[in-house]
Amino acid sequence: MTLSSKPPRTRTESDSMGTIEVASDVYWGAQTQRSLVHFTIGNDRMPREVIRALGILKKA
Repeated sequence: MTLSSKPPRTRTESDSMGTIEVASDVYWGAQTQRSLVHFTIGNDRMPREVIRALGILKKA
């Protein structure tokens, strides 16, 4: 007899607002998942030059 049960694709996380389903392959928890659901968060990224400049400032 073989068991071919697949692991669940979501997990249940909870915070002060209650429980919420979060994908099992991500590292964030309930609060971040709620933010992704309720707010329009873009995919904008900082330009590489800005990241480099911040690194130089931090090093100084």
